[in-house]
Amino acid sequence: MSHNARKGQSSENNVQTESGRESSRPVSLSQGLERSPRNFISAVSPETLPYDQSSEPSKTSGSQNVPGVFKNRDRGFSLRRTLLTKNIKTSPQARPEAIELTAPIHATSNAHPAKHEEETVASARSGILIWRLGKGLYTKASKTILGINELPPSADGRHIFINEANLLDERTQSPYIHNSIRSSRYSFFSFFPRQLFAQFSKLANAYFLAISILQLIPGLSTTGQFTTIVPLLVFVGISMGKEGWDDIRRWKLDKEENNRTTYVLNREFDAKEPTSETDDNPPPLPHLWTAKKWLQIKVGDIIRLKRDDQVPADMILMYADGTTAYTETMALDGETNLKNKQPPVSLLNHCPTLDQVSDCHGEIVVEDPSMDLYRFEGKISIADQTLPLTTHEVIYRGSILRNTPVAVGIVCYTGEECRIRQNANKNPRIKAPALQSLVNRIVILIAGFVLVLSLGCSFGYSDWNSHEDRAWYLSGATVNWGQVLASFIIAFNTLLPLSLYVSMEIVKVIQIFLMNSDVDLFDEVSNTPMQCQTSTINEELGQVSYIFSDKTGTLTKNEMKVNKLSCAGYVWNHESDINSLAAETRVAETRQNGKENHSVSREAGQPEQSPRRSNVWSIIGSSNSVHSPEDVGSSKDERRRDVGKPARPSHNTTTTQLIEYIYKNPLAPLAIKTRFFLLSIALCHTCIPESTEQQEGIRYQATSPDELALVTAAQEMGYLFLDRQSSTVTLKIFGSGDGAEPVIAKYEVLNVIEFTSDRKRMSVIVREPDGRICIHCKGADSVVRDLLRLADLAAAQAKAIEQQTTKEKSLGAQEALRRQSTAPSLGRPSFDAVGAGRRTSSFQGKGSVRYSVDQWLSDREADTAISPTSPVTAHTQSLSRRTSGQPSSRRSSMQERNLQSKSHDTIRVSSSSAEVKDLVDDNLLLKDSWLIGQTLRHLNEFANEGLRTLLHAARYISEDEYRNWAEAYREATTSLTSREKRISEVADLIEKDFELIGATAIEDKLQDGVPDTIDRLRRANIKLWMLTGDKRETAISISRSCRLAKDYSTFIILDHVVGPVDQEIANALLDIEQGRVAHAVLVVDGATLASIESHTAHKAALLDLAILVDSVICCRASPSQKAMLVKSIRRRVNGAVTLAIGDGANDVAMIQEADVGIGISGGKEGLQAARTSDYAIAQFRFLCKLLLVHGRYNYDRISKYILGTTYKELLFYLTQALYQRSNGYTGTSLYESWSLSWYNTFFTSLPIIFLGAFMAELSPVTLLAVPELYTKGQRKGSFNFKLYLLWNFMATVEAMLVFFIMYGIYARTTFTLDNGLFAMGVMTYTASVIIVNLKLQVLEIHNKNILVVIALVVSIGAWFAWNIVLSAVYQNNGVYNVKSGLLERFGRNALWWLTLTVIVLSFLLFELAIKALKANFLPSDVDVFQVYEQDPVLRQRFQVSAAPFHQPAKTHSNHKNKADGETKAAVEADREAQVEAMLQNRASDKDGTLAAALRLGRDSKIGSVIRNSIDVFSKGFGLVRKEQRR
Repeated sequence: MSHNARKGQSSENNVQTESGRESSRPVSLSQGLERSPRNFISAVSPETLPYDQSSEPSKTSGSQNVPGVFKNRDRGFSLRRTLLTKNIKTSPQARPEAIELTAPIHATSNAHPAKHEEETVASARSGILIWRLGKGLYTKASKTILGINELPPSADGRHIFINEANLLDERTQSPYIHNSIRSSRYSFFSFFPRQLFAQFSKLANAYFLAISILQLIPGLSTTGQFTTIVPLLVFVGISMGKEGWDDIRRWKLDKEENNRTTYVLNREFDAKEPTSETDDNPPPLPHLWTAKKWLQIKVGDIIRLKRDDQVPADMILMYADGTTAYTETMALDGETNLKNKQPPVSLLNHCPTLDQVSDCHGEIVVEDPSMDLYRFEGKISIADQTLPLTTHEVIYRGSILRNTPVAVGIVCYTGEECRIRQNANKNPRIKAPALQSLVNRIVILIAGFVLVLSLGCSFGYSDWNSHEDRAWYLSGATVNWGQVLASFIIAFNTLLPLSLYVSMEIVKVIQIFLMNSDVDLFDEVSNTPMQCQTSTINEELGQVSYIFSDKTGTLTKNEMKVNKLSCAGYVWNHESDINSLAAETRVAETRQNGKENHSVSREAGQPEQSPRRSNVWSIIGSSNSVHSPEDVGSSKDERRRDVGKPARPSHNTTTTQLIEYIYKNPLAPLAIKTRFFLLSIALCHTCIPESTEQQEGIRYQATSPDELALVTAAQEMGYLFLDRQSSTVTLKIFGSGDGAEPVIAKYEVLNVIEFTSDRKRMSVIVREPDGRICIHCKGADSVVRDLLRLADLAAAQAKAIEQQTTKEKSLGAQEALRRQSTAPSLGRPSFDAVGAGRRTSSFQGKGSVRYSVDQWLSDREADTAISPTSPVTAHTQSLSRRTSGQPSSRRSSMQERNLQSKSHDTIRVSSSSAEVKDLVDDNLLLKDSWLIGQTLRHLNEFANEGLRTLLHAARYISEDEYRNWAEAYREATTSLTSREKRISEVADLIEKDFELIGATAIEDKLQDGVPDTIDRLRRANIKLWMLTGDKRETAISISRSCRLAKDYSTFIILDHVVGPVDQEIANALLDIEQGRVAHAVLVVDGATLASIESHTAHKAALLDLAILVDSVICCRASPSQKAMLVKSIRRRVNGAVTLAIGDGANDVAMIQEADVGIGISGGKEGLQAARTSDYAIAQFRFLCKLLLVHGRYNYDRISKYILGTTYKELLFYLTQALYQRSNGYTGTSLYESWSLSWYNTFFTSLPIIFLGAFMAELSPVTLLAVPELYTKGQRKGSFNFKLYLLWNFMATVEAMLVFFIMYGIYARTTFTLDNGLFAMGVMTYTASVIIVNLKLQVLEIHNKNILVVIALVVSIGAWFAWNIVLSAVYQNNGVYNVKSGLLERFGRNALWWLTLTVIVLSFLLFELAIKALKANFLPSDVDVFQVYEQDPVLRQRFQVSAAPFHQPAKTHSNHKNKADGETKAAVEADREAQVEAMLQNRASDKDGTLAAALRLGRDSKIGSVIRNSIDVFSKGFGLVRKEQRR
């Protein structure tokens, strides 16, 4: 390359030389790397310089006049840089520095620089190749260790030949992978590398490893060579063993699944044995069908399944009884509806019977393994006929065969290639607590402090060493400075003790025991306790910011029940729902009064053991039966249950009252309309009744739980579905009038137009016993409404209702926004509602505090627990009253409890038919406009309650109309092309001009306590996301019923089919950021999410929006998409701790991806999630106490444990450092070596372990009643860098107090028995032990109990016992005069004990002074609520609020009860007086009530508690986050 070419390719830099001239030169890559960025030099040719300047380096000092050369030496130049120049002549005497200094740069040479540049480029390329090779080897090794085997795609898919063995994978030319699965985290090869990395990612372990290496060098360690490495290896081995044991448990569960059996076709068997195609439980055939374990199944095997069998591998359906197989896929996608699967048409033609399956031959081509659950591509070729394969012919592993006696399929994917395993996380990350990152930074800080302290002592020794010659006995004893430094590093390394992690493991094991043994987390129904399957991340439970929850089986029971009916323009509550609600209310009231017994608990918690029986038949049997007032209660009591809810007479009537009315008035208009409505419900479905010998009655098989709920409700209301034949259905209908017997009626089913996602409705055409033909239709209200005869009227009515609803929601949203704008900020003070009662009063007393706390709690509970059934206008009126400065007319929780205690059952209502007769206006029933308007209005209310609504319609058709339509429908059903489209078009011809007959509201039963749990978690500043595979409409309705969404919530629905989502996201972000949305819920489906993932900008915008909204609903999401969302939030939100909870195999991926994974062990989708989770609970409601109580406790305890550990080490070893000045920095220890070794083991381990295991700042009822206290963990309030420095400051000050008081009072005393090194060391050691025990067990623990006494007595007593034994048996009195020291010398010295007492008292005075200042000027929420807990009235208030989640522990100590009898009586009397005073005229005469409350409690024994603390409360400080209500 020529000089000009190189000059054109390189950039020129103009550099100002010292002479002021500018010159330019090309800069190569090597030059730029070798030169210092601060030093530039012009490119000067050696020909332009005098010879003596270019060749004699001795004259470089005078080269300042030479152009292009600096006066001072440029250290940025290297020898390699100099070799690039040309014609450099150096003398033999020249030094390398001179060459570097004077070497000019040849800018015009052509040969040597070009050659050297080529060599440099080649060298760089070689380096890059070496780096790439190393990276490739590392990647390959890691994939080998982790078992990742990436295969190239096949040429044209996977070819499977039917009834042929030994199939080979075209990608590898070897057999397909086996059918075993592995959900354990480690394999044999990956365990040790991954665990070693995980263990030494804890910087403390790496720190100890470095120290142990130094100790192994002979002559450096003053504490032995193996004192660190051996305990480190033991501890790391124990930690690895614990992880391995946990993973062995998962491996055993995998082994159990892999060893399940199924029946596989034996191709070697030729004889054909007859098989039963209709038997529900066919016997196994010993020859044709062979039992094999799941792991032995191969691709191409033909599998036979019977009803309720799990599918062992992905397979193509070949045969099914009735040509249709119904599968349950809840474990895959969370959907509750059964999926219809049909064999390909070609297989139906060639294999119509089960016996002919073994003779079938053909070729199946399917796509390579994929994770897409909603798409499948393939084809099947049989006898020159090729047909496509879709998801309609494929059954995935994890599905369950339902409602089908026998099904046969051929395996297409096995093991880890199955769809469900493709969506699983194959190599889940090793979870580590967020606290570990801060601990790692603290370890770095401690290591730096040890180094600085060691350097300081080493420099002190250097100074001392300069004076050693004056002492003849130290002559020649000088030690190398490096060895001294290493010795000090080893001596001070225990500032971070190895016991930090050893004791922490003990603490976490105790925490696990406490969680597992909590009776509040035990489910009596399934007899399932909580199971902690890891102890590594216990503290993470107290820092959760995001919860990702599955829907089916986690939030819901997957039990559909009819909740309400809208019939003849009136709402009727279904009786079974009323009874269950009454039972739940009785349990809640009993718990609040503290009188819950076992029988009541089982009534509310256990499901019905037998099928629900209707009261209708008892009404028929006794026409004069009327419920007594004692049994039914009153509607007035129901309104007491929710005072803020307006009275609704129409919602107080029940279906039992309706049936009784129909029975007594069979010819009334209401009776006629109701009977036709119930008949339509009983006919319009596809359920199949089954009678079994094991269970009395009839069991229904349904493809949808909604249909099952409707048929069951019809049965309970007197329309029993008995039988279904090929063209008839049989009903048993209760009679009309007194003494009438039930009627058996048969209806001929002419056609069934099935439900599809596009049509959103289904219809049944029947011929009634009298010969008339009627079409019954049910479906979505938006669809059926347009099919009515009065469709225009219905549309107008719906539009008016929608406008009214929108207006009400707008008012609610505006009120919520106004309250958010007037609410206090997240700064302090935040507990304004409590402080308001104190500041507005002219006096201060416990009555005002009680009132303020009660009012604040009531407001918070009302904000989150507003029933969705009440109109938004009622909410806004109530909210307006509360925020306008006037007293609220809503009663508080105390007042509610007082009113409710007067009635045992506040739910039951009157069942008198006279009430129904008075309610119904027969004239209105004849008005279509009124009937349509009322029904649509009821539908809107049902939807707002989160119920799944269906609109029912029907009409009679003539014979001619049906005959003409039936011919067209037959042609459409037999069409070979566009069959579904043609069926839909023909159905539109008959589905028209309907008459509206009613509406149903189906409730997807929530798990017990789900709404209240979500309310409390939201108050704890935790955002909840619902990730489900179910439909969008279903997910939204569940979000309303479980209070994930509010009445005035704005749903932001992203759908890529409707339009571009980027604009929708941008608009939503703008509205939220500008504060125009009160409560936002983002709804996105899996397909839209997949399209957004492909655009980086769209994905980032989506995550920004998801973080800003209040809740997120992701429907139709695959398991991998769930895991992706969890991972994205975990990485996007800095410091956020994520929690995923689910019960099915489709939740495993997100459970493993989240920081905390929780499995539901009592769910209906199996135990896949529970066995791979970190913690397993039986019910979603247990999550409340697990996080708010145990999570908060674990976080606080681990935080205090770490702070306490660093505190006691710094206190103890700083005295060592302070003593070094007195021994010439020679490293002499202040403490005797044996005693020094047992400091962390015997004398300070118990207090720090008890602190980390049993400390509780607040009681469980307080934490449950005030979830806002949970935010302390989210804010890292218990452990942060500031707190760490504060504790270190306290330890430093107290170490100085200990040493200098000891040294000033005792060590410098002239006349004493013994003030030698051992006596001083024992005093300092004793003071440190006493201070550490008092600090950790007395000053830092609020809930003191017998464990505090045990820790103090054992630890301090063990230290004195150790000294007594040491004083008696010690033999070698060398440096330390140990023998008889405590017993005969300094132990008998009063000055020694006096000095020790002064040290301890000084410590207590300093600590108590700091605490007093903090309590008076900087009180925390914990300080405030600790005092609140001392008041019995407030304590009872907290117990009432926490009652649904906490069972108070029963006191078993009779002695204690007897001793506290008089005090309890006085407290009870004072409590009753206080409650009564607060309930009387609280709204109108607030100050007078508070004054009365103050007077009543002035002379009480508990009054002093509040009076002494009122000064703290009056300051109004606190950090309780008053979260913005939305």
